[in-house]
Amino acid sequence: MDTREAAERFVRVWERGWAAHDVDALLALYAEDCVHRSMPFRAPHRGRDELAAYLRRSFDGERVTDVRFSAPLVGPDGVAVAEFRVFSEEEGAAATLAGCVFVRFDTRGLAVETRDYWHTVEGHREPSGNLFFR
Repeated sequence: MDTREAAERFVRVWERGWAAHDVDALLALYAEDCVHRSMPFRAPHRGRDELAAYLRRSFDGERVTDVRFSAPLVGPDGVAVAEFRVFSEEEGAAATLAGCVFVRFDTRGLAVETRDYWHTVEGHREPSGNLFFR
């Protein structure tokens, strides 16, 4: 699978999977021995089992109302990047999470390495200067 096809599938599935908290759908995008970094200074989640545990913890108590991913930008060597924005409610309070994900794919189109950078604010707000969102 070429990188563009893998990246477009990745953002499509993440958009739907995050909205539904569908951990199984999201895990199907990753190689068994994947490495996911959720923040620059946290220890990485190694393998699907650790990633699954992280996703379940992250989704616990979150009620998602809208998820958007940008079209991915595809670079050389199986790498792509996409922005995302999530409106949610946690403990009854509106919140916005916005960030980007860097993904490296293998030849089968599975994510072998991902790195997220994200920020949250109170309320539902669109990120300023969102050049890449549809």
